Formats: sequence, structure tokens, C-alpha cells
Amino acid sequence: MAHHVLDMPIDADQARALRIGDTVTLRRTLFGIRDATLIHMFDRGRATRLDLKGHAVIHTAPNVHRVEKSPAAPAGYTPFCIGTTTSMRMERFTRQLMEREGVRLIVGKGGMGPATLDAFRDLGGAYLAIVGGAAALETTWIEQIEDVDMDDLHPESLWKFRIRDFGPLLVGMDSHGGSLFAQVQADVAARRDAVLASIGAGE
Repeated sequence: MAHHVLDMPIDADQARALRIGDTVTLRRTLFGIRDATLIHMFDRGRATRLDLKGHAVIHTAPNVHRVEKSPAAPAGYTPFCIGTTTSMRMERFTRQLMEREGVRLIVGKGGMGPATLDAFRDLGGAYLAIVGGAAALETTWIEQIEDVDMDDLHPESLWKFRIRDFGPLLVGMDSHGGSLFAQVQADVAARRDAVLASIGAGE
């Protein structure tokens, strides 16, 4: 296991260097995205003016404060509480997000499924897990909301965050077929079968 400090954006080789069980700290830029954003981008054909190539996205619909635009708040927003939502709902968008927009890393909670694992293998990507309920801590890692697009979907807009040492995050899925979430599911299923067999209920 290794710790990686990544100055975003990164390339495919850097993404493929990540292995499950490693930890990662992200620097410079992180994009916030969620269900409505993805539906509008890929089901309804909307394009974004923001460049996601080589970047990480976090599954979030942040709680922000609207303020006057200024050098400290160029997008007219300041972060208040930026948490992470469950990722599995967005499983069907991973390949499109990587192929069309060039995204390399996904940050979320709960993991994702086999379609995402296949996309990571084919295109070079990884899933970085964060502990649920850590929104207050996550928010301290965000220095500024630099930009926002598709803000008619607020709060499920496409957010551009300037970050400072965002992490450590756990590599939960990698581009080599590894998935800590699949391992846990297999282990739970095996233990369940053993318990059922021990009480004669597995036959």
C-alpha cells in the first residue's frame, strides 16, 4: 500500500498506478457533480464549458452561500457544507463521463459496480472512497468555489472547487479489476452461507 499526492489534472498512467488499499490526497482542483448534472449532460445532450479532462469529480450537491462576486468568491458562492452522496445511483454514467469528458477519478461513498470497474480498466481510472458523514471535515479541504456551470440545476450544478490537501481518500476500485466493495460483498455472502449451513437453513 502506498500514499499518492496528486496535483490535478492527471493522466492515465497516474490513474493506473493507483491500487486498492492505497490512499490519495488531491490538490488544486476538484469538480462537484450529481444525478441531475449527469442526466442533463448525457441523457439530454448538454455540454459544459468546464474542462474536466484528467480531473476528479466528487458526487455532491453542496450546501453553499450565495454572495457578491469578488476575488475571494469569483463564482458568487462560498462553501458552507460540502458532503458526499452515495455513488451507486450514478453507475450508468461512468464510461460516458470518462470517454466524453476525460474524467479520471471519482470520489464518493458506498462504491460503484461492475460497469464502472470495466470503464476504469479500459480507460484508466479509479474510485476514491470517503467516509460517510464527514462533510464538515471535507468542507475544510475546499478553499474556494472557483466556477459553476449549469446553475439552473442548483444545487446539482457542476461545481469547480479549488482544494487544499483533499484527503486522505481510500482507493476502493482501481483499473486492474480490484474492488474493495466487491470483496466485502463476497465475504459477507460467504459468512451468510456458513451461518445458514450451521443452523441447517442453507439446504
